[in-house]
Amino acid sequence: MAGSLNKVILIGNVGRDPEMRYLQSGEPLTTFSLATNRRWNTPDGQRREETEWHNIVAWGKLAEQCNEFLSKGRSVYIEGRLQTRSWEGPDGQKRYRTEIIANSMQMLDSRDQQRPREDGMGDEREAAPHDENIIDLEDTPF
Repeated sequence: MAGSLNKVILIGNVGRDPEMRYLQSGEPLTTFSLATNRRWNTPDGQRREETEWHNIVAWGKLAEQCNEFLSKGRSVYIEGRLQTRSWEGPDGQKRYRTEIIANSMQMLDSRDQQRPREDGMGDEREAAPHDENIIDLEDTPF
């Protein structure tokens, strides 16, 4: 098999308001967490739920859009790729962090379902244009 593929598709809820900063080069960078849930029934009929937390990183124009339109609790569709960074901590131990480098974002809830941001920006922002190609959650097989 030739080539390889590194693609992640997530639908979940923003876990904290996005944080945007600018690199020395002037390029914007926005980070936020995204929660996805898995629900199942155990063999004895008990309902279980598990939440997985994802670290999302967006660059450039997408970083600005995520910062402007997303807030804690918003339902969002993210496409991107996995990337794992490593560094040495102050204690000399090697640390790792796996992130989703986003290349696409689509808000899935309506503007009136949006919670106000803790930084007070929620009321002043305009909703992003609606995309007719948005995925209907009722049509997903999972």
